[in-house]
Parts: sequence; structure tokens; C-alpha cells
Amino acid sequence: MTELLRVRGLNVTFSGFRAITDLDFTVSAGELRFLIGPNGAGKTTLIDVITGLTKPASGSVTFDGTELVGRREHRIVRLGVGRTFQTSVVFEELSVLENLDLAASFRRPLGALLRRRRDTSDEVAEALATTGLTALADRPAGVLSHGQRQWLEIGMLVVQRPSLLLLDEPVAGMSRPERERTGELLQEVAREHTVIVIEHDMEFLRRFASTVSVLHEGRLLCEGTVAQVQADPRVQEVYLGRTRKESTELIKEAG
Repeated sequence: MTELLRVRGLNVTFSGFRAITDLDFTVSAGELRFLIGPNGAGKTTLIDVITGLTKPASGSVTFDGTELVGRREHRIVRLGVGRTFQTSVVFEELSVLENLDLAASFRRPLGALLRRRRDTSDEVAEALATTGLTALADRPAGVLSHGQRQWLEIGMLVVQRPSLLLLDEPVAGMSRPERERTGELLQEVAREHTVIVIEHDMEFLRRFASTVSVLHEGRLLCEGTVAQVQADPRVQEVYLGRTRKESTELIKEAG
């Protein structure tokens, strides 16, 4: 597979605290990669560096062969990197359709932005169908359920046509049916995009993850399938802050 994202020798320090230490991390085009680890492991910090929100002390982050370190956030977005945050950022007073259309305008010429649209573009119609929000297109985003808001936000990323989507805990606070639908949505989106998902829900991982990377104290602890990661003694001892025996029993109970 073609390498899309390459992180080498990454170091991030906040007031003397080392959030990421000598991190090497690679993702190939077309992957649906899950990123897990205890709180403070450096997961969100890594995403912040990739998107230009945080400047590393040293190291390199290349996306499709282009160095990202030192570039401004909007330029990284222009290169094809999109992300969601733990808190939804949809425009509540606008309709679902208007939110998607506004996001899609990111790729349109200035003249097109000044003209009022009278129809729904193909890309927006496709995003509505993909996210399952077609029937809610004219509803204000503010009345959507928590899960529907997350799907809308993913749709708003997709219409910008990024090569890489970075999703920070997309199923947090969702009901079981919403988590199931979100997993299916991620798999569908990953058919045409590379996706990195920060997640804590182990049941969700077992159901939808293929490749998992585990961070611990700012370092890459291990990578592999869900089964390989769960069987790794280091993960059992540090992921949930439990002893190997306790973590093994927890994993068995959750399964």
C-alpha cells in the first residue's frame, strides 16, 4: 500500500512535560486506523501536530510527500487533511443541508460563493445519503440527536474531499445503535478516504477496527490487529492502568 502519512522522530513538549517522545508513526492510503491509549498518552497531541494546531519541538510529519511541520492550519486543510473534535462544531441555526453546502463551498471559486444556490450539488446529496441524513436535510442542525450531529460533522468533512480524515472519539456519548451506525459509516467513508480514529470504546474497536496503534506516555507501544493488541502483555498492563491479570479478565468480560 502507498504511504500517505509519515511521522518520524516527533517530540512535543509543554512547559517541560514531554507529551510525545521520539514517535514514529506511519499510515498507508486507504487505511481505517484506530489510535488508542490511556488518557495523556499523546493521541490528541499527535492529531494536533498533524493538523498544525501544535508545533513540535522536533521531528517530521509528511503527508503525501509534503512536510506539514511549520505550515499553518488552513494550508494543511487545503492539502487534504480534515479533522473533527470531541465537541461538535456544526452551525445549529443552519439546516443540515446548509451546513453541508457551507462546508462544500470550501472548494468552490469565490464567485460561486457570492451566488445563492438554488439546487443541491451532487457532492452534498451524496453526503446526505452516506450519513443517512437525507430525510433531515431541511431540519436545523440544533435539533439533531448527538449521533446525528456527529454524522453531519463527518459529512461536512467528506464534502471537502480530504485525503485524510482525523476523527477524535466519534462515538463518545452515543447509544449502542448510534455506535453501530457510526462504525458502518466509518467503513463506508474509508472506501474512498484514509481515516484515523481516536477511540476508547473497546467493544467498538473489536467490532470495526482492523489495524490498531497503541500510544503510551507519548510513545508507540505496539501495533497490530485488535486480537494482537489485546494479547500484548504491555497493553494489558498499561492501557487501563491495571495488572496483566486484571486487564485480561476485563477484556474477557467485555467480549
